[in-house]
Amino acid sequence: MKIIAHIHTDFDSKFGIPRQSGLVEALRGEIVFEKEYRNLEAFRGIEEFSHLWLIWQFSLAVRTTWSPTVRPPRLGGEERVGVFASRSPFRPNPIGLSSVKLLSLDIRKDVGPVLVVSGADMMDGTPIYDIKPYIAYADSHPDATGGFTDKVKARSLEVVFPEKLKERVPEEKLDALIGVLSQDPRPRYQDDSERIYGMSFANLDVKFRCEGERLFVLDIVS
Repeated sequence: MKIIAHIHTDFDSKFGIPRQSGLVEALRGEIVFEKEYRNLEAFRGIEEFSHLWLIWQFSLAVRTTWSPTVRPPRLGGEERVGVFASRSPFRPNPIGLSSVKLLSLDIRKDVGPVLVVSGADMMDGTPIYDIKPYIAYADSHPDATGGFTDKVKARSLEVVFPEKLKERVPEEKLDALIGVLSQDPRPRYQDDSERIYGMSFANLDVKFRCEGERLFVLDIVS
C-alpha cells in the first residue's frame, strides 16, 4: 500500500473530529498529493463527480494487536459489538473510509493538483491511500438498515456562542466550528455539566462546557 496524498484539515488532534464524514459540511479539507501522483492525467474527469470516497490510514491507531470487540461511542462507550460491526479505528488494519463532497480541483505552482473537499472527518496530515468517485446508482442504498446506530438517536446540541467570542474566529471558519460543537465533541460517557473542555480547531483553543442539550462556548484563544 502506497500513501498517495495527505489531507490538511483544521484538526491537529483527534478530539472534536466528527465521528462520521459528511456530518459537518462546512468543514473544509485540502488533499495534497505526493510528487509521484501529481500527474494531471490522473485527475481527468474527476470534476464531473460531486462526491468522492477517501481510503485512508488511522495513523494514530496503528497497533500490533487487535480485539474482536470494541465500544462504539454511539453506545456510550459501555456496550461492546464486534469490530467488523463497527467503524472503530481500532481494527486489524487501520484503514478508514470517508465520503466527502468535492468542491474544486485547484492547480497550484508549489504542489500541483489539490482536491478541496468538504465534510472530512480526519485529522490534519492524515495519509490517504486511494480516492474513488462516489457513484449514486451503486453506492446509495435508501432502504439500508443501520444496526445499533438506528437504535440510538443522533444528538445535536444548541451552541450558545457569545458574539464577542465569535469575533475571535475567522469568518470563513465560524460555521464549521459551530457545526463541530453541535455534534457534541465530548466522549459519550462524560456528562459533567461543570467540567470545562478544551478543543483545538483552526489554530484556536476553544473552551466549552455542556449542560443538557446546550453547549456553552466559554473562551477562545488564538
